[in-house]
Amino acid sequence: MPVVALIGAQWGDEGKGHLVDLLAARARLVIRYGGGNNAGHTVVNHLGTFKLHLVPSGIFDPGIVNVIGPGVVINPEVLIKEIDDLEARGVSTAKLFISDRAHVIMPYHIQLDQLQEEARGEGRIGTTGRGIGPAFADKMSRSGIRMGDLLHEETLLNRLRLVLEEKNRLLTRLYNARPLSLHDTYLTYLEYGRRLANHITDVHPIIHRALEKDLPVLLEGAQGALLDIDHGTYPFVTSSPPGAAGACQGSGIGPTRINSVIGVVKAYTTRVGEGPFPTEVDGAVADTLRQIGTPWAEVGTTTGRLRRVGWFDAVMTRYAAQVNGIDTLAITKLDVLDGLETIKICTGYKLNDAILEYPPTTTALFEQIEPVYEELPGWSEPTRHIRRFADLPDAAQAYIARICQLVGARLGIVSVGPSRDHTIMVADVF
Repeated sequence: MPVVALIGAQWGDEGKGHLVDLLAARARLVIRYGGGNNAGHTVVNHLGTFKLHLVPSGIFDPGIVNVIGPGVVINPEVLIKEIDDLEARGVSTAKLFISDRAHVIMPYHIQLDQLQEEARGEGRIGTTGRGIGPAFADKMSRSGIRMGDLLHEETLLNRLRLVLEEKNRLLTRLYNARPLSLHDTYLTYLEYGRRLANHITDVHPIIHRALEKDLPVLLEGAQGALLDIDHGTYPFVTSSPPGAAGACQGSGIGPTRINSVIGVVKAYTTRVGEGPFPTEVDGAVADTLRQIGTPWAEVGTTTGRLRRVGWFDAVMTRYAAQVNGIDTLAITKLDVLDGLETIKICTGYKLNDAILEYPPTTTALFEQIEPVYEELPGWSEPTRHIRRFADLPDAAQAYIARICQLVGARLGIVSVGPSRDHTIMVADVF
């Protein structure tokens, strides 16, 4: 049975949670491998509508083991609330396991994240202010606190004492903020450890027993490949590798074990926050793409911010596919394009007299490029009720085929709405 990585191939918010919820029925193990509670997955199923930030989207099937991997940074307060909310709505979290190697978001991470963003002024990068970047920075500087530390009183106290002394100097001397109490912080996080003790464990044996038994494994991404710290639109990126390489690193599964990489894309493009967006539109077209006035309006699940919207960018998506080895596309929200007379796809970038087939590496060059568009006819028929690819309007089929051709990946799934049953399975992706 395969190991499948499902990643966002744009700037996030592509509908990954919806598809993980669907595909989890074919898996035995779902692993969330990166990011933190700066990601949000909206899942609509027979139990209702759920907004998940840390818990893997396979949690709704009681037969599936769900793992939060070592590549995730965890705010325990947020995770406990998420678990409590799920349990209150009848969703069992008995098979949720949290890597003891995963790093903890501390109060000083959140404070510093917000203070640093405020200090950037007009140069802000659009951080969610949830402490993700500073937590990953401490992880890399080897001064982080891990989930396993919350289970050991002496270890937690010793590590926290050393780190908090330095962080309080930063808070008070650089930002003129109030220092954090060692006593209060220690007791709070010790209690978090107590609350989560039944879930925190070494997840390596769990994962590799599944691989040894040849069980199907689904790796659940957060954010999008174009926010990758190395390959994204730096500095307007996240602090971790959200792509296929991050799936291996953040789960502890070797790259040769991955059988397929599914890239999730919207039928158009969105972005939350700052950063380059070559195909961004405004006006009436933007209102249509944002679905203003509907329950599915383009608003960030985590931030609540109105998403920026634009035409499908095949240049950026092809780049994401090449960097991540995407072999299969899952195209979501096709129904949003219903009724448009014409639809545009960006096929290249014009820079002076040259046509670029790859995205620039600097923000300065992004400001100089112009998208080169190909126009395709739209379709007037609604698509939300359709469940077979062959029943889609001819123009919709042609549009999807052109996207796959430009990106260089086969079509696996088309989504025409927010629910499980709004999905057209075109190919066997598991």
